[in-house]
Amino acid sequence: MKHLHALGLGAVTALGMTALSMLPAAAAWEPTKPVEFIVPAGTGGGADQMARTLQGIIAKHDLMSTQLVVINKSGGAGGEGFLDVKSNKGNPHKIVISLSNLFTTPLATGIPFNWKDLTPVAMLALDEFVLWVNAEAPYKTAQEYEKAIKDAPDNTFKMGGTGSKQEDQIITVAIQKALGKKLTYIPYKGGGEVAVQLVGGHINSSVNNPIEAVSQWRGDKVRPLCVFDSKTLPYTDKIQGDLSWSSVPTCKSEGLDVEYLMLRGVFMPPGVTDEQVAYFVELFKKVRETPEWKQLMKDGAFNQTFMAGDEFKAWLNQAETTHKGLMQEAGFIAGN
Repeated sequence: MKHLHALGLGAVTALGMTALSMLPAAAAWEPTKPVEFIVPAGTGGGADQMARTLQGIIAKHDLMSTQLVVINKSGGAGGEGFLDVKSNKGNPHKIVISLSNLFTTPLATGIPFNWKDLTPVAMLALDEFVLWVNAEAPYKTAQEYEKAIKDAPDNTFKMGGTGSKQEDQIITVAIQKALGKKLTYIPYKGGGEVAVQLVGGHINSSVNNPIEAVSQWRGDKVRPLCVFDSKTLPYTDKIQGDLSWSSVPTCKSEGLDVEYLMLRGVFMPPGVTDEQVAYFVELFKKVRETPEWKQLMKDGAFNQTFMAGDEFKAWLNQAETTHKGLMQEAGFIAGN
């Protein structure tokens, strides 16, 4: 009887396991309501354009079961946006796109925020910076523009940029040190406005990201003089006449020893689960495979590095150290 009982128990267990195997697997986490996509910068700039492109791609290809809603919160040099996400602990329906103000804003303003207050999701790309002048300006090369700055009194030339004590002004300070001349730096709310000011002749130059001025370059309204990277850009599609991004020399090769790349990444509030983070990592991997994303990467001449997990966190730690050094050198740290 014991033997029969054992067989019976085994049969029941097997039957139970079969029944369980027929049940649907527990669904992985996914959003149950619209996800707010915070942009800690103004409209028209590189971060805003990337966020809205992501929004369009996700909607077009039906990659999410709910909507992605872009919201600009640029107050306090982007601090408004970061603090909003920081204060939403455990809320998986809010994400934020990051740029260098992830590091520069807390250092410059002293606001109670650090990137470690958020949950890193992924690096989407690294953004380039280009030295731009108006297409009607007499300077055909960066060397000609550098000479004009050196030959003029201090503060003769106006450099437009996004915000104060952020990446555009950091690059401007580096240019000043390299040339031994002072420029007048004029801050604007976003890269879109900077491009408009350059086209209108209200400033002499800018260091806008490629995506922030590519349409004006196509229209022959602005001219790229050099890129602040260690190597020329790989994109060969023609943009203006016979010129492509690969036609733009490095600033270093033009006698301006300044290099700078900027993060384009996504973060979530603190206290979210690994499963919720994984959902967005996979979402952005799907986005990267779409033709619209690939076109954005070409148009904006992005460095297409992608990172997530521990690799991304290690990069962030290094980037924070680098920015602290740059900010100290420029004299931009609050209280110093």
